[in-house]
Amino acid sequence: MGSYVPSTDRERALMLEKVGVSGVDALFADVPREVRSGKLHLPEGLSEMEVAAKVSAMAAKNTVFRSIFRGAGAYHHYIPSIVNSVTGKETFMTAYTPYQAEISQGVLQSIFEYQTMICELLGMDAANASVYDGASAAAEAVHMCVDRKRPVALVAASAKPQAIATISTYCEGSDTELVLIPERDGRLDEAALAAALGARAACLYLESPNFFGLIEDAQRIAGQVHAAGAKLILGVNPIACALYKTPGELGADVAVGEGQPLGMPLSFGGPYLGIMAATHAMTRKLPGRIAGETTDADGNRAFVLTLQAREQHIRREKASSNICTNQALCAMTAACYMAAMGAAGMREAARHCHAKAHYLMEQLGGIPGFERVHGGAFFHEFVTRCPIDADALAERLAAQGILAGLPVADGILWCATELNTKDQIDELILAVKGAVQ
Repeated sequence: MGSYVPSTDRERALMLEKVGVSGVDALFADVPREVRSGKLHLPEGLSEMEVAAKVSAMAAKNTVFRSIFRGAGAYHHYIPSIVNSVTGKETFMTAYTPYQAEISQGVLQSIFEYQTMICELLGMDAANASVYDGASAAAEAVHMCVDRKRPVALVAASAKPQAIATISTYCEGSDTELVLIPERDGRLDEAALAAALGARAACLYLESPNFFGLIEDAQRIAGQVHAAGAKLILGVNPIACALYKTPGELGADVAVGEGQPLGMPLSFGGPYLGIMAATHAMTRKLPGRIAGETTDADGNRAFVLTLQAREQHIRREKASSNICTNQALCAMTAACYMAAMGAAGMREAARHCHAKAHYLMEQLGGIPGFERVHGGAFFHEFVTRCPIDADALAERLAAQGILAGLPVADGILWCATELNTKDQIDELILAVKGAVQ
C-alpha cells in the first residue's frame, strides 16, 4: 500500500504563510462557494495487485480489431521496434519541457535532430519543436499569418473537420474573420477562392491530401494566393511527403500536419504531434520552441533554445503565440521513426499505402452501389457511396473484427496503409458483399 503525497502539512502551512492567507479556504475565497466541489468522495486506495487486476478488467472491454480500414486523421502504420526501445528509456520518458534548457543538452539535441528531419521531409527552412497536434498546428499557422492589415483567414472546406473547428476557435478568440472556401467534387473551388482573395485576406489554409484523401493542385493555388499578397499554409500527411512534392517545392509559406503517422500508435486519440515548419521569411513568427546549434565557451558543439524573443514569457501579450510547450517525447518518437525508416523506407511505406488503397478502391468498385464519390488522384483515402446505411455496415463489419471506413455524408471514407495485406482487403470485400446482400 502506498500513496503519492506532493507536499507535507508543514510545507502547505509554510506556503500559505508566504502567500499571506490563513488557510486553504481563504486561498480560494474568490471562487463562489456554490461552485466549489467540497470534499471529494474517493474510494479507498488499492494495492498494486488489486489495481493491476482492475485495470486489466477494464482493458478487456476494449475491442481490438483484426484489420483497420479507417483513417480520417489518425492512421494505422507499422512502428519499428527500435522506436519504442529508444523512447521508452527512463532518461527520455521522464523528460518534459526543458525549462532550464541548456543543462538538458540531450533533450535539446533530440529536438534539434527532429527539427532537421522535419525540414528535410517538408522541404522548408525552419521547424519548431512541435505543438500539441495537427489541428493546433493548423490554427497556430493561421494565427502567425494574420495581422492588422490583413485580418481575414481563408480555409478550404475540403480540410479535416477538426482542423477547421480549431482554426475557428482561434479566430473567434483573436477577432479574426474566417471565410470557408467551398469544395467542388471534393477539392477546393478555385473560382470561389479567386472571389475571396483580396487586400484583407492574410492566408489560405489548404490540405493535400485533404479530408477526402484527394490531392489538391497546391502549386497552382500557391501562385494564386501569392499573387493576391497572401500566404499559403499547406496541411500535409508526413508519410505522403515521402512520395509527393514537398510543401516547399509546392510554394507553401508554412507547412503543418499531424505527426501521428511518424511512429505513434493510435492510442485512443493521443498524445499526438503537431508538426510545423516555415520558410526563412516566416521563421521568427513560428510559435513555441526552436532548438538551435551553437558552440560553447570551449568551442564544443552545443544546443540552445533560440529566438526566445517570440515567446510569451519575454514579449508577454505581444508574443506571436501563447502556446507554452512542445511534445518533446512525441517529437523524439517521430525522429526515431524517421531515422529507423530512412528516406527509402518512408518512400516504400508511402508506395505501399498508395498501391493498397488503389487495390481496395478497385475491389470495392466491383460491388454494386460502392462507386467512388469523387474523381481524380488520391493518396491512401477515398470516399465511396454505400447502398445501405453506412453506420449499419460498420457495425456488421465490427462484429467480424474489421474496423470499416468512417461513415460520412456521402457514404464511407476508406483508408489503407502498408499494414493492410491483400488477404485483409479480400476478406473485407467478402464481408462487405455478405453485409449488403
